[in-house]
Amino acid sequence: MGDQINLKVLLESQTLERCPFPIPTGWYFVDYADTLKAGEMRNVTLFGQEWVLFRTESGKPGMSDPYCPHLGAHMGHGGKVCGEHIRCPFHHWEYDTAGWCKNIPYAKVTPPIVKKQAILRTLPMVEKYGMMWAWYHPLCEAPSFELPYIPEIEDATGYTGSRRGSWTADTCIQEIAENGVDVAHLKFLHGAPGIPPVSASYDGPVMKLDIGQGYIVGTAYGPGLNVMRFNQHGITATMISYTQPISAEQSRMNMSFRHVDYAEGTPELHASKKVIDHMIGAAEGEESAGFESVDFIVWNNKKYRPNPLLCDGDGPVLQFRKWFKQFYPAADAATLAKI
Repeated sequence: MGDQINLKVLLESQTLERCPFPIPTGWYFVDYADTLKAGEMRNVTLFGQEWVLFRTESGKPGMSDPYCPHLGAHMGHGGKVCGEHIRCPFHHWEYDTAGWCKNIPYAKVTPPIVKKQAILRTLPMVEKYGMMWAWYHPLCEAPSFELPYIPEIEDATGYTGSRRGSWTADTCIQEIAENGVDVAHLKFLHGAPGIPPVSASYDGPVMKLDIGQGYIVGTAYGPGLNVMRFNQHGITATMISYTQPISAEQSRMNMSFRHVDYAEGTPELHASKKVIDHMIGAAEGEESAGFESVDFIVWNNKKYRPNPLLCDGDGPVLQFRKWFKQFYPAADAATLAKI
């Protein structure tokens, strides 16, 4: 009689989940800074819930839980920005961007907790790269790292490029990020001529990637920001990727593309534009497919295997998953075991 078959391998797919993770901790893009004027507010959906995004009269951005701690009115429906505060429409309680209650217009005695701590959940926010960013932590802890300096998108001169895009995928943010270390799929899904070598190093919330021995050099700053520099033809073109977790099972990929501000008509400018076209599979004369046409078919239909059968050439998938675990600080042991 032959060896007993491994039923776990054969039957595991019956218990697989599409996205068995909570929303990971990190800095995330909310919107472009010029889309929100002083005194404006609007409702946005991110991190698995609705939030009220607003800008104070002095220009400071804020992002709060929509439901007033008083009696639960939704402040994004009828609420108002009053000076540096957001005001509930129901009884006009006011809160600052840190969630502290700053005014109860009719109260002579306020609840004691009001003087001890913030009572409205708000997210720490910064404006950088011409964008609004929010820090998400499931236990409301303060940011543990800062957003980096990116010369291509921060320097006043030297770089150019207004091209950017946004795509929504029905999968979690970890599955999208894992593509960066899965170099084998570049040949078989995208039609690249070969499987490039890849190396990865990890330092706290930062992951550095080298694909093709310097061809693509990338740095991830937590789950929500990735800077990829493509080097070829003597030039460097940059893709800044800032994916948002809409929910545990839906993510919005956002990208900006930049390059050195070469003079019009130069071969360097032509090469830079072609490399950017190549990044999304739109370059003329190439047979490789961009992520929009092929990755989404996989992402939107796959399930996550916590115990993948890997072989040589697959890339540092397990090392990546071990690094990514740090962004689930509130996850229980059972959930972490699935990652």
